[in-house]
Amino acid sequence: MGAAAKDQVILAIDQGTTNTKALLVRADGRVVGTGAAPVGVSSPRPGWVEQDPERIWVSVVEAVTACRRGAPDADLAGIALSTQRESVVGWRASTGGALGPVIGWQDRRTAGWCADGVDAQARHLVRARTGLRVDPMFSAPKMRWLLDHRPAGVPIEDVRLGTIDSWLLWRLTGGAAHLCEAGNASRTLLYDIASLDWDGDLLDIFGVPRGALPRAVASDARFGAVAGVPAVPDGTPILAVLADSHAALYGHGCTTAGTAKATYGTGSSVMAPLDALSTTESSVPTTLAWVAGGSPTYALEGNILSSGAALAWAADILTGGSVADLVDLAETVPDSAGVTLVPAFAGLGAPHWDRQTQALLSGMGEGTQRAHIARAAVDCVAHQICDIVDVIEDRAGRLRVFRADGGATASALVVQTQADMLGREVRVGEVAEVSALGAARLAWASLGRSDSWPSHDGGASYHPKLDETDRRSRRSRWAGEVSRTRYRPA
Repeated sequence: MGAAAKDQVILAIDQGTTNTKALLVRADGRVVGTGAAPVGVSSPRPGWVEQDPERIWVSVVEAVTACRRGAPDADLAGIALSTQRESVVGWRASTGGALGPVIGWQDRRTAGWCADGVDAQARHLVRARTGLRVDPMFSAPKMRWLLDHRPAGVPIEDVRLGTIDSWLLWRLTGGAAHLCEAGNASRTLLYDIASLDWDGDLLDIFGVPRGALPRAVASDARFGAVAGVPAVPDGTPILAVLADSHAALYGHGCTTAGTAKATYGTGSSVMAPLDALSTTESSVPTTLAWVAGGSPTYALEGNILSSGAALAWAADILTGGSVADLVDLAETVPDSAGVTLVPAFAGLGAPHWDRQTQALLSGMGEGTQRAHIARAAVDCVAHQICDIVDVIEDRAGRLRVFRADGGATASALVVQTQADMLGREVRVGEVAEVSALGAARLAWASLGRSDSWPSHDGGASYHPKLDETDRRSRRSRWAGEVSRTRYRPA
């Protein structure tokens, strides 16, 4: 190819829970432009988590504009999207106006219905066809809630529902595309991951009309062309879409069994590819990672509700809200001196799946210092990851590669603690925006131009320093405290 082709870039947009990032990525993986914009999160009632869908869209425009400003002459080969997953948006087909707030993936307003409104037969069907269990984290209960609470006078025929990728595709294409990427669709509880389509029985269980849903397509499908977006030429093709955790897995090069990654964000995701679809019952569910090149890739994934959120909570109490200062404080002591934090502020996700439990701070005595509590907050992030890895390895065998990404991996203490608790090497990606890079890599692959993508052996490597006896003791104490939070007296 000529020089002009080599200078082409993919505009990768990573829309996350608290911010939107945009990167310009060449075919060799080099990042030549970046931009970012914040996104607010609100909690109007206990257990409710909402966002403004218009603000999410504006954050995309702002991040893209800032990114393009740094490289205005870059030739866009196309766009790639990485998005937060189970969050749900509803809007009107006739006007494009949102029906209400985004209901966030952390939201648990539907916990009561999920616990009592679905019978055992329906739960079994959901798990068998989606790989997931009925839980308020996933999209279908939120969709049902939005339908039940849509503004008066809005006919069901005018309602469109989707995850964040669907909302952004609708806006990027000027309303021309009502689509959902397969990996995002697999997180809704409405999508059969074997047949790769919406499932009529599941739609009936949750009362979601098929006509309101987008068409679910492969991760490297053509998703339409940009229309009317500032800083992006009309007609720019949208080449690839991935859910953020799935994009990080792809970006790390963890595409085969025996490899895994953990993404550290507000919550955390631990994901490990499988050789083939498995329908075995497990506390760490099976999910569809992506559909690319005509073939699906499946994975085991456990989701943690509070990891970065646990650090932020402790920072609010101990260091005036600074997580960096919290980690510095934690580093002043060698361990937590027996203090344990179980951050079940919104209940516990995988592998415990208990939304009714509450947070616990235990093990304090007269000698407890602020630093010990800070250290317990760091420890709880690592312990939750380990809980999921234990289940994955029991089911699929030992993981030979473990990679990490996300904001908390900027802290050497956090990653070293993870290596200590796992008892194995943890390698951090060289670039923080692994989800955006994963989406960009898939976009280049769809154009047949990812052969020169760099290897995934770079980045900092952390090896365990704890001896095995100490590691087992800490893990055992953690398990005991988690059990205490889940105790239900008769």
